Amino acid sequence: MFDFRYHAASLAAVFLALAVGLLLGIAVGDRELVSSAREELEQSLEGDVREQRAQSARLRDELRRQDRFAGAVIPLLVRDELDGRRIGLVFLGEAQERVADLVRDGLEDTGAELAFAGALRLPPDRAQIAALARGTRYAALATEDDLLEPFAFRMGVQLGLGGRLVERVRPALLQSFSGSLRRIDGLVVVRGEPEEGDDASAAARAIAEGAAASGVPAVGVELAGTQPSNVDWYRDRGLSSVDSLDQVAGRAALVFALQGAEGAFGFKPSAQALLPPLASRDP
Repeated sequence: MFDFRYHAASLAAVFLALAVGLLLGIAVGDRELVSSAREELEQSLEGDVREQRAQSARLRDELRRQDRFAGAVIPLLVRDELDGRRIGLVFLGEAQERVADLVRDGLEDTGAELAFAGALRLPPDRAQIAALARGTRYAALATEDDLLEPFAFRMGVQLGLGGRLVERVRPALLQSFSGSLRRIDGLVVVRGEPEEGDDASAAARAIAEGAAASGVPAVGVELAGTQPSNVDWYRDRGLSSVDSLDQVAGRAALVFALQGAEGAFGFKPSAQALLPPLASRDP
C-alpha cells in the first residue's frame, strides 16, 4: 500500500542531500576563488616590492654619482675664494669637534686661515669676568644684571673686530680657545642645545647679535640632522645660515656666505636657496 508519509520523507531527504551538496560545492568554489585571488595578490605585491627595490637601487646609484660629481666640482668653485682671509669659529656652549673638523675641511681649498676657535662658557662666570674687567664699567657685572647683555654684545663685536677687552676677559669668557683674537674677516657661529637659564640665553643671544653688528660676515651653521633647527634663531640674531655643513654643498655655501652673501642656505624648508646667486658674492 502506498505510504504518503514515507514518500514525503524520501523527497525531503533528496532535497536535503541536494542542498548540502550545493552548499558544499559553493564553499569549495569560494575557497578556490579566495585562494586564487590571494595568490594573484601576493604575486602582484612581490612584483611591486621587486620594482621598488630596483628603483631604490637606481636612485642610490644616481645619488652616489651626484655626490662624486659635487665632490669633484665644488672644490674648484671655492678654490682661493677666501685667499688670505682670517676666519674665526665660536661655539655658543660646548665645542663640537665634528663641526670644527667640517669647518676646517670647508676652508681647506679656499686659501683662508682659521684664526681662532673658541667655546663660550654658558652661563658666563660673571664674577670672574668682573675681576678681569677691573677699571671698566663691566667690573660691576657680578652684581648688576643689566650689564650682562651690553657686555656680551660688545664681546660679539670684538670677536669680529678684535679689542683689548675681549683679550683681557678671554680666560673667563671662553671655556676653550686656540688661536689669536685679532681682527678677522669672517666668523662662523655654532649654537648647540638651547641654553638653560636666563644668563646663558641672554649671553648667547647678545654675542650672536654683536657678531652680526660687527660688519664682519657672520654665519650660523648646523648639521643636516640638527633638530630642532637653529636657522630661525640665527636669522633673528641677524646672521646668515647654512643648515647642512656635513654636506659638500653646505660647505660651499659657507664659503660664499663668509664672502658676504646673505640669507639662509641649504636643504631644509627654512632655506632660501641651496647656494647664493653668484652675482651676490664679492669679487
